[in-house]
Amino acid sequence: MKRLLGLLLVLGALIFVSPGCYTLSGTAVPPALTTVHIDFFENDAPIVVSNLSQVFTEALKERIRSTTGISIVTGEGKANMSGSITGYNYAPVSIQATNPNQAPIANAEVLTITVRVKFVYDADKKLNFDQSFSKTANFTGDINSQEQALIRTIVKQLIDDIFNKAFNNW
Repeated sequence: MKRLLGLLLVLGALIFVSPGCYTLSGTAVPPALTTVHIDFFENDAPIVVSNLSQVFTEALKERIRSTTGISIVTGEGKANMSGSITGYNYAPVSIQATNPNQAPIANAEVLTITVRVKFVYDADKKLNFDQSFSKTANFTGDINSQEQALIRTIVKQLIDDIFNKAFNNW
């Protein structure tokens, strides 16, 4: 019985590990990719929120730390990620007139954050990318009272997309 259980465990492990890669929490990373350098993502958007660069950069690092076995290094890594926040804006998404004699008013708005990311992994250049990622969140009322919560929501969505592009497309 112990032998059968051991065999099942080994077979189960082989199913989840593809040749040449190891799998962690849904990610497949080549064994040679042991370190990554993450540059600070400067906020180059026309509207600058003082803590957005820090929040974004730290969230990206934390996602890599918590989901992979890759070490984040301060110098050159086996892979390098850089970029900037290129867009931060909010605009009305729906217009509603309260009555026919009044001008329409906005009853909802959307916050959009766009980030340009360059990922370079020299061992396999076909995995490199340089692209923009953009996410939105709808809100009503005053932006100032909800801005930080909206930023956290959007940053999480952006990090998911960037992480999947960098570490799930092997």
